[in-house]
Amino acid sequence: MTPQKQPFFHGWVVVVACLIISTISFAIRLSFGVFFKSLESDFGWTRAQTSGIFSVYMLLCCITGVLAGLALDRYKPVAIFMVTGFVTGLSLLLTSQVTELWQLFVFYSLLLAAGTGATYPLMMALISRWFTEKRGLVLGIVSCGAGIGLLITGPVSEYLISSYGWQTSYFIMGLVALFIMIPCASLLKKPLSQGAPLPDGKRLDSTNPRATAGQHLNKPKGFSMLQLMETRNFWLLLFIFFLWGLCIFVILVHIVPHAIDLGISSSQAASILSVIGVISILGRLLMGKASDSMGTKQATILCALIQAAAMLSLVWASNLWALYIFAALFGFSWGGSSPVLAALVGDIAGLRHIGVIMGMVFVGFSVGSAIGPTLAGHLFDISGSYVLAFLGGMVVTFIVIVLTLLLRIPKTVEKVKLAGIEG
Repeated sequence: MTPQKQPFFHGWVVVVACLIISTISFAIRLSFGVFFKSLESDFGWTRAQTSGIFSVYMLLCCITGVLAGLALDRYKPVAIFMVTGFVTGLSLLLTSQVTELWQLFVFYSLLLAAGTGATYPLMMALISRWFTEKRGLVLGIVSCGAGIGLLITGPVSEYLISSYGWQTSYFIMGLVALFIMIPCASLLKKPLSQGAPLPDGKRLDSTNPRATAGQHLNKPKGFSMLQLMETRNFWLLLFIFFLWGLCIFVILVHIVPHAIDLGISSSQAASILSVIGVISILGRLLMGKASDSMGTKQATILCALIQAAAMLSLVWASNLWALYIFAALFGFSWGGSSPVLAALVGDIAGLRHIGVIMGMVFVGFSVGSAIGPTLAGHLFDISGSYVLAFLGGMVVTFIVIVLTLLLRIPKTVEKVKLAGIEG
């Protein structure tokens, strides 16, 4: 008899759709560093004040991340991502029309947080449900959207701003968000419904002892939010994500103005972001795959060591090529940490309530991402240099290593990674 052909595994469609949404979302978020000088000049703000627009945005992402995580555990992802896609486009269209400073905080910081603030944790949670054995690799593929977004946002944003001004540039970006994110959202759905394939496309058969009557595939194992909060692991994860966000967004917001301060042209300064983006794609794929074999704790420590070296190199970088070397180190560590940290959360917490748990730990990341740029801007304002901020970033990554060593992955959750279903 000819073996029955297995239906196409929809998880790969979800991967492609999430990759596209991730690319657009991160291109928008990470473009702020390119818009920084224009906003600073037009509104006459200090570095700390201009950074505050982005910091408020990241703080508001804390709220949207948790709310969206709760929604993902209860509602269809297609509806959630369609709403966030629409709000993202609307935010940028309204931002292009601002004439007062307070309007930037409403239309950019508030609305954009509602649209893009939860995109990353939502996608990481959704993909974690679709894949188990290949989770690290697939999370790496999806997180490449951040690298691709950073790759394109540097030169594209610089071209748009120099050609049309920052307001028209935001209007164009808003239209792109509407016409790409919403159609991609229509392809998203949850796995593990009754009769659906297991993660990674596998199926049960009559010879499998788990294929018993009445057993459903919609109850993956894992901690509840309250159960996890009673453990040391949760608070360690929260602080690790906080410190990582603190360091990363000091660079993503301030590297372009720092390069311009060194006498580098605005177009060449924007190209540093592109180098970070390109190398981060390599880091996401290699470290995502490596985490499946070497373990997520070990991979996290490796990324932190590389990031510490990058921050130290930045203190001495005084020309474009030295900044490119920094960008390569930082890009690999930043890119590699993205799928590794997401997989680490799944290993520790399990999958049953992964949506809200991922949203909660990203509260730490968002708070750190909000504090880092403003703190770096303040240090620049009082010292005229970013040296203290960059050295602080190096110290932060060493603290991350210590906290990661203190994490303990529960044996019961390790079994979830192998089984993927309720036992």
